[in-house]
Amino acid sequence: MRTISIMTAASLLIGSAPVFAQSGQPAQQQPAAKNAKDPNEIVCEKQEVIGSRLATQKVCKTRAEWAEERRSSRMDIDRAQTLRSTDSSN
Repeated sequence: MRTISIMTAASLLIGSAPVFAQSGQPAQQQPAAKNAKDPNEIVCEKQEVIGSRLATQKVCKTRAEWAEERRSSRMDIDRAQTLRSTDSSN
């Protein structure tokens, strides 16, 4: 009798495992959908005006434009550092 109850409990647990696995997947996919940002969304930032301690200006661009500006700035910095390191070694 005890063997039958153990077998029944084990079969219920094994049979319900796919149900638990399926219910966990949508919860993992939902945050990914929330974190996906629209590249065409306009985002505004306040930037300091050069030469002034207090003045700021509001600059609005799309997320894609901000990303391109960051990439371009990073490439300029990398290029300047590479040129500086090759000039000092000569």
